[in-house]
Amino acid sequence: MPNPADISVVRAEVFFLPVETRVPLKFGHDTLTSVTCARVRVTVEDSAGRSASGWGETPLSVQWSWPSALSYSPRHNALKEFTLMLAESLTSEILRGHPMEIGDDFHQHILPRLIESFNSSSNLGEDLPQIAALVCASSLDIAVHDAYGNLHGVDIYTTYNRNYMNRDLSQFLEPDAEGVSFTGKYPEDFLTPLPVPTRLPAWHLVGGLDPLELSDLTGAEPDDGYPVLLEDWIKADGLTSLKIKLRGNDSAWDYNRIVRVGKIALNHGVVALSSDFNCTVTDPQYVNSILDRLRIEQPDIYAAMLYVEQPFPYDLERNPIDVRSITERKPLFLDESAHDWRFIRLGRSLGWSGVALKTCKTQTGALLSLCWAKAHNMSIMVQDLTNPMLAQIPHCRLAAHAQTIRGVETNAMQFYPDASLPEAAIHPGLYRRHQGCIDLGTLAGSGFGYRVSEIHRDLPQPAGDYRRMSRLNIIE
Repeated sequence: MPNPADISVVRAEVFFLPVETRVPLKFGHDTLTSVTCARVRVTVEDSAGRSASGWGETPLSVQWSWPSALSYSPRHNALKEFTLMLAESLTSEILRGHPMEIGDDFHQHILPRLIESFNSSSNLGEDLPQIAALVCASSLDIAVHDAYGNLHGVDIYTTYNRNYMNRDLSQFLEPDAEGVSFTGKYPEDFLTPLPVPTRLPAWHLVGGLDPLELSDLTGAEPDDGYPVLLEDWIKADGLTSLKIKLRGNDSAWDYNRIVRVGKIALNHGVVALSSDFNCTVTDPQYVNSILDRLRIEQPDIYAAMLYVEQPFPYDLERNPIDVRSITERKPLFLDESAHDWRFIRLGRSLGWSGVALKTCKTQTGALLSLCWAKAHNMSIMVQDLTNPMLAQIPHCRLAAHAQTIRGVETNAMQFYPDASLPEAAIHPGLYRRHQGCIDLGTLAGSGFGYRVSEIHRDLPQPAGDYRRMSRLNIIE
């Protein structure tokens, strides 16, 4: 019997919002100075003809999702074009069910075909990466989840169970060889039990170009009232957790950077560090030698190093590196390689011990990855894509429900704080870190709890507006 709670998508509007950074952010060989956020409004309809709208947003981070020797402009345009292609497809395909089911069906059966079609018609000379395709899809996927909650008048996180979903996790996931069973299990079984925390420790990103001390200043830094030096950020926001961006191809620089950041951090009350080698390492010994030297020469910094994030290239199948020697020293977390739970399964077989989730790879995919990882005793973090505006809210909500090893990475307030001023007027605790934490306490209502009707943001004309015939009895 059809589930009366099931929905289908009948409309998708895509808005592109340009954002400039106040300071540059380095990603591997690329440097980010601006980003386009894809904001999407999706309308869904149930079998009775009732409709509701929901919102999703994701930065189309070219440098992170598509590292390449190609210049920025063609990659940037390709991500925008593919986002519009996905929006049109989502409204033309007749997919029904819970957002988890719609999202997974779209990801598994439609997205590969669209990627192939896009690549065959492109003259870029380089294929759109899978991770970039997921970034393009994520705002649409998030919006479907939000719209479903709005239609039924409930928080979306109360729907990840048998009362709303038609399929249990055994119809999405396959276990490892250890016999873990997903039969009769739903995402709710792997999420934080009630009450869900509303305050989370916030990780600050120390970028590779960030000045640490007065001697690092060049005179080109912004004078806009926000901190510039690391010490000032720590004092202003009460930070206790720092993620250190490294080069991954210059061990002396990387070691010295960790030591410089670590000494400033520990002198000002920071208790947790992590290191991000930017996916440029090809030999585990590179990481091991740095960790071993820290353990001997800087034991306090080594002790504060909570985990190491994704040192190796994105494509895990082409680079199946055994990483057990690293995890014998520190926990090692998949990030860019964790496109979905299948890659997490592969990573675990190679020795990875944790997963860094991102909503920019879709809410559906993040939840399925979380469930697979937790069922196999892997640790969880939720990492940022420098999420401003509405993109910050599903990101932080995932962290609150994921039982991470320590809070959430959140750094849009470092790189483009003024971009989120309309949203911050309603949710100040989400866009400014206080006493080392963010505060989700202002989120309320259905869907993701955006309170979007109270946020006064002028949007441009939609870059794309796709719809199919329906009975639009919209619930506001």
